[in-house]
Amino acid sequence: MSSPVHAFALGDLPTDRLMKTVDERLVRAPLARIFEIAREVEHWPAYLAHYRFVRFRERRADGGGIVEMAANRPFGAVNWPTWWLSEMAVNHEVPWVRYRHIGGVTTGMDVEWNFTETPEGTMTRIIHVWNGPSWPVVGAFAATQIIGPVFVHGIASRTLEGLARAAERTPQHTGTRA
Repeated sequence: MSSPVHAFALGDLPTDRLMKTVDERLVRAPLARIFEIAREVEHWPAYLAHYRFVRFRERRADGGGIVEMAANRPFGAVNWPTWWLSEMAVNHEVPWVRYRHIGGVTTGMDVEWNFTETPEGTMTRIIHVWNGPSWPVVGAFAATQIIGPVFVHGIASRTLEGLARAAERTPQHTGTRA
């Protein structure tokens, strides 16, 4: 039996990208619960109707690895299919989940899920940064005017909302019986 492969060292989220989207929500659940749901990506299709599939191609020691995802971006009655492949890293101490897209239209995109405990629950934030596809002349425009605000935000906001609802539905252990 082989030992687990080391985690990806994705570093800090870049701050010099042309496109940046931020989706955030106060999740009325403990940090540990929303972090668990966010990092266990293979279960996302059970919570999220817009996700077609999530598959690990390779696992890493931190719970990340090479992950393939496919989701639909709804436009009324029409679903636009999307697909991407990412390196995924998980930091259990901070905590955060990081991705670097390595396949699909969004190759080169960096993503971070971060979590801040508050008295009301957990502020959960998804940040996407990217310079856009390497399309001559129109790549930056496509990233900042179409892909980021329409597709990335459209999928990320639905993902965050669905995972937040799943975390909030989970019974909390209060130490007392009802």
